[in-house]
Amino acid sequence: MQNNQIQLYNGYVVQPSTHRLPDGSFSSNLLLERCDSACAESCYQFYSLDYFTSEEQALQHSTRWARDWVDIRG
Repeated sequence: MQNNQIQLYNGYVVQPSTHRLPDGSFSSNLLLERCDSACAESCYQFYSLDYFTSEEQALQHSTRWARDWVDIRG
């Protein structure tokens, strides 16, 4: 199962996603890309940031994590 929700945040496209693991838990994943750049160096992928019992919790975690990352790095 894959769930994608694209958002914009401070100059980045934020695309949190999840995937269900064999044990039924959900891995929290993330794709970040600068809106103003077309080069590969402006695309960041993060896999398995943490694990959750629900898909919604995993998506929320990815979104919060992305905002924190963008706020720290700009």
